[in-house]
Amino acid sequence: MEQGLGSESNAPPGSIDKSRVLDVRPLRCLVPVFPNPPGVSSVSTPHPAPFTCVPPSGPFPPGVQPFYPFVASNDAQQTTPGGRNHNGNFGFGSSIPAPIPLNSFRTPTTQANGGTRGRPKGSKNRASRSVGIEDDGYSESQNQSDQYGSGFNAHPSDAASNSGKRRGRPRKRGAENGEEFDVESLVNSFLTSFRLKEFDESRRSNGDKDVTGTILLVFDLIRRRLTQLEEAKDMAPGLSRRPDLKAGTLLMTKGVRTNSIKRIGHVPGVEVGDIFFFRMELCIVGLHSPSMAGIDYMSVKITMDEEPIAVSIVSSGGYDDDGDDGDVLIYSGQGGVQRKDGQMFDQKLERGNLALEKSLHRANDVRVIRGLKDVAGSNGKIYVYDGLYKIQESWVEKNKSGCNVFKYKLVRVPGQPEAFLLWKSIQQWKDGTAARAGIILPDLTSGAESQPVALVNDVDGEKGPAYFTYTPSLKYTKPFSTSKPTSGCHCMGGCQPGDTHCPCNQKNDGLLPYSSLGVLLTNKSLIHECGQTCACPPNCRNRMSQAGVKVRLEVFKTKNKGWGLRSWDPIRAGGFICEYAGDVIQAFNAGDIGSGNDDNYIFDAARYYEPLEAVRDDSNGYGKAPYPLVISAKNNGNVARFMNHSCSPNVFWQPVLRENNNDSYLHIAFFAIQHIPPMQELTYDYGMVPPEKRDKGKKRCLCESAKCRGYFY
Repeated sequence: MEQGLGSESNAPPGSIDKSRVLDVRPLRCLVPVFPNPPGVSSVSTPHPAPFTCVPPSGPFPPGVQPFYPFVASNDAQQTTPGGRNHNGNFGFGSSIPAPIPLNSFRTPTTQANGGTRGRPKGSKNRASRSVGIEDDGYSESQNQSDQYGSGFNAHPSDAASNSGKRRGRPRKRGAENGEEFDVESLVNSFLTSFRLKEFDESRRSNGDKDVTGTILLVFDLIRRRLTQLEEAKDMAPGLSRRPDLKAGTLLMTKGVRTNSIKRIGHVPGVEVGDIFFFRMELCIVGLHSPSMAGIDYMSVKITMDEEPIAVSIVSSGGYDDDGDDGDVLIYSGQGGVQRKDGQMFDQKLERGNLALEKSLHRANDVRVIRGLKDVAGSNGKIYVYDGLYKIQESWVEKNKSGCNVFKYKLVRVPGQPEAFLLWKSIQQWKDGTAARAGIILPDLTSGAESQPVALVNDVDGEKGPAYFTYTPSLKYTKPFSTSKPTSGCHCMGGCQPGDTHCPCNQKNDGLLPYSSLGVLLTNKSLIHECGQTCACPPNCRNRMSQAGVKVRLEVFKTKNKGWGLRSWDPIRAGGFICEYAGDVIQAFNAGDIGSGNDDNYIFDAARYYEPLEAVRDDSNGYGKAPYPLVISAKNNGNVARFMNHSCSPNVFWQPVLRENNNDSYLHIAFFAIQHIPPMQELTYDYGMVPPEKRDKGKKRCLCESAKCRGYFY
């Protein structure tokens, strides 16, 4: 019997019946489990069996047993990697009570006797990770103390909670303008917009770059929207909800996931160096299936028997792993525990440990995902796909607590793009311990931005772009007039989520449009930010685009597209990058720019732009953005003037309105469409001119994306 599952109580000896600890232990295990049906192999060749996605409440495929605590059963069974069932191996005891209502994942809380529920503080064993939620640093709420949060119903179609609400009611949560909102309708609207309603089995089993990117985008849009709606509720201090878990479970329950077939090697649609901010993102794209456990494995059939082999591992840096070397990783096995009463248990050669040992002898590739500290997101993690490794050797050693643990030496397969090594190089540039090759100017803004922007050319001998004056803001000669005077807010401490009396919140449908990390939470076509007459401070969350560049950027010379823009820092999906600064042009008619004009640094908000959501408004595939704003950054501008065009961009723009009494000032803010790894070029779609004007000003597109239309304006 696994010792780690039923022997971690922190209560004083003799204070409680140890057998009951086994019954309450599942309170820390409320995470969807997706087992293979008994007898089904996951052999990678020649025909791998699908990795079955089973919602917590069913329906269950033939042979797959319901599992506690979602369905009561007195003979709970565990499916081993080989498909064999063994009674009672979950550590829940032989008798299981009726199912309890589920409404939350919670951080272990301190008890009156000084102990905690769940894993002892300071315990670092990977077995615990397989039965408790690993914190991936969801931190877009201002309340950070409870990192596991509350309010997550593991069954997304169920409205039951500890308050005794009746099961089966329409699932509505949160408040928008004082009314509950329907999560089901919210999710369905996104699935419809991105054409994911009918998600066929082929895309579910095997993904590609487009499918993977779309699923991740929908996941994050749902997650951000849930964040905004739940944050507007009257949250108790110290709580941090987990919309990431909600969004992931909702999608997987509807079958919206990809690469569900476990495989050895790279996962289609995921590239080395791709980044993820949530463990659920790894699950829904099939890069690493367990939402908590650090070792993912599958079964292969050897003659008449089956044995496990590892397919991927997550090294989050919170254990005794040694990952400072960019090409070598010393990885600690799972299991083993030191209890507060002094008892210690060694790791066993079973489950993930056995899979890693078998992979050593079979010499199969193992995917490695490294968890790095997210400096911008307080104590969160960024998961970087570092490519394929091979296990070179294994041994047993005692850890700091005196327990025997397994160690595995993994060596990176040569010939892959840099990922973790690139992060280390960037950190050295920031620390000043290594010089950035090809640097021309350490800061081309001359201090105009809070973050320096380097000018770099490691391609040819050009010393820089044509002269221009750097300005971090938009220059108006005359603002737009409003039909009626507007009043500013009186939020002395900054606009707060859920403040229905704030006039700025009221303009944004009663909700703050940004998270505390500068992530865009709304999908409104126009954002109202605080203006000059507002009493809130400069760091108010509703002034996000007014604070300038927030990530470390560099302007660099491309091979064939002139100068471009990229970031040293990772950027979250929805993260603010910069605004388009320059001079507002009054002389041109909207839509005319580009046809016969020699200004290559023009932004025209009245062009046709592809909307972020997949629903198009016309036969040309582009939605219209009727904003009478044309900006020239030829003489005065900021870093946005260096962003190149792409037909498959990773950045989109959003109109932002700032009002001052009778005047309105429209600005253009840029946000990330998806998570953007460091040193990936930042691009946006320059848009299309009206059909009658498309015979002039057409330029050859060099974006080289799969969806390249061959030209831009």
